[in-house]
Amino acid sequence: MISYEGLQNQLQQKGITRSDLVTALGISSRTIAKIAKGEKLSPRTLGRIAEYLECDPAALCREVSENIILQTLRDEKAGRVSGGLYHELQVRMTFNSNHIEGSKLTEDQTRLIFETNTIDVGDGVPVDDILETVHHFRAIDYVIDTAEEALTEAIVKELHFILKHDTQDARLPWFAVGDYKHRPNMIGGHETVQPKDVPKRMKALLESYNAKATVTLEDIVAFHAAFEYIHPFQDGNGRVGRLIALKECLRHNIVPFLIEDAKKAYYYRGLAQWRDEHGWLLGTCLDGQDTFIRLLDALGIPHA
Repeated sequence: MISYEGLQNQLQQKGITRSDLVTALGISSRTIAKIAKGEKLSPRTLGRIAEYLECDPAALCREVSENIILQTLRDEKAGRVSGGLYHELQVRMTFNSNHIEGSKLTEDQTRLIFETNTIDVGDGVPVDDILETVHHFRAIDYVIDTAEEALTEAIVKELHFILKHDTQDARLPWFAVGDYKHRPNMIGGHETVQPKDVPKRMKALLESYNAKATVTLEDIVAFHAAFEYIHPFQDGNGRVGRLIALKECLRHNIVPFLIEDAKKAYYYRGLAQWRDEHGWLLGTCLDGQDTFIRLLDALGIPHA
């Protein structure tokens, strides 16, 4: 949906009515109706209106999502709003997702980095923990920016690149930053997909998932489990997988889930047992959805 709030503001400031646009530019009443309904105008028509109003076409309209959560995140991100949903999502998801993977940074330290771009280091905090915290902030930004796009290999790989570039891993000649793994790896003592088979397995997973006419929370959790079983990257699979889940919840207007570090054991059990029992992982993700709902309620943001 397109919002012509900027156009309405320009008309009001200059004392110009929509009828004036019809007269001055010879545009049709149907075009005026499109503006009222929030339908997209052609670049040529928008350019003519902008030229008449002496402003940038980009200032006249913006795309607005019908997903209240996504639109709130985009508005707060653009406005650099402090203390809102965007702020809290950045801090809470980054802290919990990184801590699940072994980061030593506390939530307070994570919050300080986000809010002030500084840190009270304390003892023994690896530099990569700080880098990957900042990178995770940018990865969430990327998720918000691309939320409504279909999930592709390019998006998945870009999330990995954002998270792992400039880290110590990135300096290893065999570590593929932003690309699928080159060496076999294991998780929790269990084998994962061999490097040579990862591209075809990821392609099949994405094709099967994107072919769904309707996507539910259960579908997103199932994709997450399948992604982790493939384990396509040398490292960072858990964080990338949870970022993908956030993106897909936003894409399909589903309240996201936030896996807290305190629930790590339940989360890992759910992933390990997924092939035999779906309920454990799904239950943990539903609990994470309740965590997100409490945040929405505290901020007065409506949700389905």
